[in-house]
Amino acid sequence: MTGLALALSAFALMLVAIFLRVPVALAMGLTGFFGSWYVLGTAAAPLAQMKMLAYETFSNQGLSIIPLFLLMGQFATRTGMSGALFKAASDWLGHRKGGIAMASVGACAGFGAICGSSLATASTMGQVALPEMRKRGYSDSLSTGVLAAGGTLGILIPPSIILVIYAIMAEQNIVKMFMAALIPGLLAALGYILTVAVYVRLRPDAADTAERVPMRARIRTLAATWPVIVIFGLTMGGIVGDWNWARPGPQALFTPNEAAAFGAFATGLYGVLTRRLTWRGFVDAILETAKATGMIFFILLGAEVLKGFLAVTRAPDILADWVATQGFAPLAVLVTLLLAYLLFGCVMDSLSMILLTIPIFLPVIEVLDFGLSAEDTAIWFGVLALIVVEVGLITPPVGMNLFIINGVARDIPIARTYAGVAPFVLSDLIRVAILVAAPSITLWLVHAAF
Repeated sequence: MTGLALALSAFALMLVAIFLRVPVALAMGLTGFFGSWYVLGTAAAPLAQMKMLAYETFSNQGLSIIPLFLLMGQFATRTGMSGALFKAASDWLGHRKGGIAMASVGACAGFGAICGSSLATASTMGQVALPEMRKRGYSDSLSTGVLAAGGTLGILIPPSIILVIYAIMAEQNIVKMFMAALIPGLLAALGYILTVAVYVRLRPDAADTAERVPMRARIRTLAATWPVIVIFGLTMGGIVGDWNWARPGPQALFTPNEAAAFGAFATGLYGVLTRRLTWRGFVDAILETAKATGMIFFILLGAEVLKGFLAVTRAPDILADWVATQGFAPLAVLVTLLLAYLLFGCVMDSLSMILLTIPIFLPVIEVLDFGLSAEDTAIWFGVLALIVVEVGLITPPVGMNLFIINGVARDIPIARTYAGVAPFVLSDLIRVAILVAAPSITLWLVHAAF
């Protein structure tokens, strides 16, 4: 059996194990370990690899950004920032048809900018916005659909944990990945708002309007969002901004790790000063961060074991060489890989998809000619992959965000959520098509800054 055939067979068995509810990290680790054992004919080599692999993986200083951004999101969830964002957005947009749903999208975008987690954004904003929409007579489908879709902005608008992991795996600059994702993230929010506008015109009974709020009150509620603006501005601005005017070239105030530490500290300090972060809330935030970090790191370790197996089979290189020699159109290969993400998204979570596929898909993309540099190609593909992964979070039957929202609104049948999220999935697919056709949209901010 050739290395490629062996790798594909092992990959299929691993997917079966995952579908049978074997933990993803364990499925990847066992596949990599026994696969390497089979190829090398001895257990000595994979055992020797295991002896040092955990240390070599987790001694990477770049990984410290993950628990710090997770902690920042935990503090943000517990300090009432989501409520202030939603109040400001609803005051400015609520008097329009479907305005409360549009405000939910805007609040999700703002909260995602300091949270970095799709599931946390969907859960938090669901608790804040869903009661208001139901009070205003919004349909169950629109209410749950827009919140499920809006939650996906948490992993696209930086900072994003999955973008960090992709940057580490693809050996790309984290700052450039954040900058490349910003415009597509804002386009996602704009697309969702336009989708709501079209939805309520086609179905006028699905939404109502609120009373127009006086301008003075609007400005007051907007001013109340200053913690989000300041923390996001200093965190992201500190990474990419030119703070040293005495020297030419971009001189950032923070490294990404320092920015994550500052963001977590500033968010926690705001919670303490406003007395919204209690001691119990602080302890819970630490514990939840530790649990999420442990889960992510365990999956990362499993992915490294699997990567070792792929290295001894040379499957990614063989596959990349085969694609390069077949003369396939680069765009056709890219679309095929993105469609694979859509299919995986129906049954897998976003982190697992990235860790499983990037070691195989990225070498294939890198040998194709899209008229871009190698770095630009890797950044562009990373953002596209993240967007399609994001679509998977709201794709039935097992999109994670759908179940998060269904858990918040237990009395709403999940079939209505499936129906409500369909127009937003269409919006996402249109956005993917635009970004595939025009890579410059994704890369413009990166080129402007660097």
